[in-house]
Amino acid sequence: MKSKLASTPVSASGGQEERMRFARRGLLLFLTLLIPISVIGYILGMKNPTFILLLMWAPGLASIFARLILREGIADISLRVGGRRSLKRLPFVLLFPVFIGLVAYGIAWITGLVQYVTPETYIKAPPAVVFTALLLVQMVAGTAMGLIGSIGEELGWRGYMLTRLIDARVPYPILTSGIIWGLWHLPLIIAGLYYSGPYLALSIILFMVTVTSFGYIIGRLRLTTGSVWPAIFLHASWNAVIQNVFDTFSEGDQALLWTGESGVFVALALLVAALTLSRIPMNVKRL
Repeated sequence: MKSKLASTPVSASGGQEERMRFARRGLLLFLTLLIPISVIGYILGMKNPTFILLLMWAPGLASIFARLILREGIADISLRVGGRRSLKRLPFVLLFPVFIGLVAYGIAWITGLVQYVTPETYIKAPPAVVFTALLLVQMVAGTAMGLIGSIGEELGWRGYMLTRLIDARVPYPILTSGIIWGLWHLPLIIAGLYYSGPYLALSIILFMVTVTSFGYIIGRLRLTTGSVWPAIFLHASWNAVIQNVFDTFSEGDQALLWTGESGVFVALALLVAALTLSRIPMNVKRL
């Protein structure tokens, strides 16, 4: 079924108003559905980590239900690969988390604020070799496995909510989407299950900076390529590289203060990256 959004003539003022009203209705329905699905995911996930996958799919499920209820179709979701624009972003998708990790965690390791440790593996080799080997494995295999969860999130966040925020004329839509994304994670941090450092209030602030900044970067990627797939892959790549490699090689009582998604250095590195990108003109490509 053809999307009502896709069929609205945006050149006419009446069409623009209709598009705005329909986007606001879709956004309201999406958020209304997201809350109970997320609550169920949180409750089950806190009892059994297996259900965290359900939580990650809460945004995707909310967007799917919203599309079905409003009979929107999927024309605007941009499930196509995106052609050359997406392929050109592939090195960025794979290397951006590595760059942030080397800068943020590298500073923490060099200054001694966080201990660099080599986890026990089947590889008997110098620490640098072990680190490089695991990094390469996670960049490829880890990213591929991470798609299971990142597809669920990105179908909702960047595949539905972001475009509705734009069409609904919400001020600073990319920034707003990042803030909502961050707030959605907070129950896990408050419960001490996800990047909860030694100072809870500070962890929340730093995490919001991290996720809002990263959300801006992912949002730009989705809009400039005209496809949700680069956002999906960058999300999966980040989780694989940062959580499964850099976090694994970091230890210490203050590790979560300086590193991780609620760490000072990661938050600052992503904030600088987002501010730098914001200075580059954005050529939006939408269906």
